[in-house]
Amino acid sequence: MKLRTKLLVAAVAGMMVAGATAQAQEMKFWRIGTGSAGGTYYPIGGLIANAISNPPGARPCDKGGSCGVPGLVAIAVSTNASVANVNAIQAGQLDAGLAGAQTVVESYNGQGVFVGNKKDKIRVIANLFPEDMHLVLPKGSDIKSLMDLKGKRVGIAQAGSGTQVSVLRLLNDIGITRDNMDEAELNNTQSAQRIADGQLDAYFYAMGTPSSALVQLGSTKGFDLYKFSDAERDRINQIIPYYVHSVIPKGTYEGIDYDVPTIAVNGQLVTSADQPDDLIYQITKALWNKNTRKLLDNGHAKGKVIRMETALKGVLIPLHPGAEKFYREVGMIK
Repeated sequence: MKLRTKLLVAAVAGMMVAGATAQAQEMKFWRIGTGSAGGTYYPIGGLIANAISNPPGARPCDKGGSCGVPGLVAIAVSTNASVANVNAIQAGQLDAGLAGAQTVVESYNGQGVFVGNKKDKIRVIANLFPEDMHLVLPKGSDIKSLMDLKGKRVGIAQAGSGTQVSVLRLLNDIGITRDNMDEAELNNTQSAQRIADGQLDAYFYAMGTPSSALVQLGSTKGFDLYKFSDAERDRINQIIPYYVHSVIPKGTYEGIDYDVPTIAVNGQLVTSADQPDDLIYQITKALWNKNTRKLLDNGHAKGKVIRMETALKGVLIPLHPGAEKFYREVGMIK
């Protein structure tokens, strides 16, 4: 009797091990490139990763569990943002990533910094949210125009970011180059710290609002935001059409009790043409699941503006076929 019991226990244990092994084999990790921890891409990427994940053994969606893709474990990876993300997706080092519309279009078409280096595998899953250009100044700064940045210590964002590409282009247009300003290649968190320490006169960063690094800076040292003139915004729109007029509302950050005229570019979720159609279809479906709506609304202020009705706004390169299938099914593409 004892032998039979032992054999039964062994058999059950073997089945459990086999089942666990099968589950482990079915697990698929999916890397989403974001940006620095102090910006917006990283927390938004984390929310998206959470929404589309459904690890083996997780509670089913209809029973209050994850409504992501069965077996998928998505991971938000901190990177140098847009340019770095499309480069890594093209090379197969990332499965997806967040990137500004300018970087998305120019990388796909081999324009701008991508001349002779096209990223022809880039495909769009969804347009997400507008990224406002922040020109951050120390509290009480006397900088009144972009020309005042000449000769100053200016943060131009990190190498590999779409912000840096755009900033150098707009500054060059008015005659400010790396030869006549003291530029620093820093991410948002590093730049905010340099402002606090008095080591920078200004820094640029395009991101969704609010930025956690600026929330912290506002509660400690304080800062000002540069108000772009209409003429400056019109000029930037002429040289970088992806940037359009925008406003950072007063009260977005502590101490900023005025509306801030600026420019903005849309952030998009992109992937590779090499990704399986069915997988991207399921990911797109999970992204717009009603449970994901709750995650986005509660997870970050910018998550509230990520909506399916604007998922195709400003998309100027091909959608991934899997994403396109979903949007056709819901009637957004005829």
